[in-house]
Amino acid sequence: TIGSTGERLSIIDQAQQNISNLSSQVVSLQEILSDKQTRGAFGQERMEAIVADQLAPTHYEFQSTLSNGSRPDCVIRVPNVKGVIVVDSKFPLEAYEALREAAEAEKRAALARLKADVQKHVKDIAEKYLIPGEVQTPAIMFVPSESIYAELHISCSDMVQKARRMQVVIVSPHVFMLAINTIQSLMRDAKMREQAHRIQAAVVELLQDVKRLGERVGNLRSHFERTSKDIAEIETSMKRIETRATRIEQVELALPDEAVNSDPPKLKVIQSGLRAVNAADSVPSSR
Repeated sequence: TIGSTGERLSIIDQAQQNISNLSSQVVSLQEILSDKQTRGAFGQERMEAIVADQLAPTHYEFQSTLSNGSRPDCVIRVPNVKGVIVVDSKFPLEAYEALREAAEAEKRAALARLKADVQKHVKDIAEKYLIPGEVQTPAIMFVPSESIYAELHISCSDMVQKARRMQVVIVSPHVFMLAINTIQSLMRDAKMREQAHRIQAAVVELLQDVKRLGERVGNLRSHFERTSKDIAEIETSMKRIETRATRIEQVELALPDEAVNSDPPKLKVIQSGLRAVNAADSVPSSR
């Protein structure tokens, strides 16, 4: 029908528009990659995006200056590890494009050019950034193209091995993400070890507190034992005092009763004398 035909034409127009947009984007990307400076910025931005997405801001720095004045694209700091990890972005696109477009007779020369370009990048990284005591080995050379990275390992494996002997590792975006994940795991392990040390130190302090508490409890127990002994001795003395006081009280109470109910000998003699005098006074005189 006319309606369905119109819908199909609309879909075709939309698809053509999408193709046009995609073509313009491809052209824009080609323009970016055709200029050496913008190509370098493109590679650096891609590397920075991976680092910023995976690591905390305190663990990396872009365009940091080393002690010799050189400025790698990125340095990564791993906790409790002396020295930084250097990352530098290199994009040998021209040599790679020349190799890909070269005829069979020209491939050897194009491959030699690619090896020479990459070898120069590796040498620059090794000489500029591998500072003993300041930078960890190996340094990382970031190649922002999976196809170039694959070509290097396929056609230039000897050069890749030489770079490793020079303490420079070549990585693609995917491999770099894996490397960052490994670094992140190292950071996490280092943080766990740091926390473990803190926990261990806290446990040691806790054990010392428990030891001091035990000593103080022992001292308090000894004090209680001495106090209990003193109290027992005081109670014994009080019982003795009470016993003696009871005895004294019993003696004092007995003396008055004994004085009333008994007639001592001297008192009886006095009483007899008084009765005799009274009897003499009561007899009448004979005169």
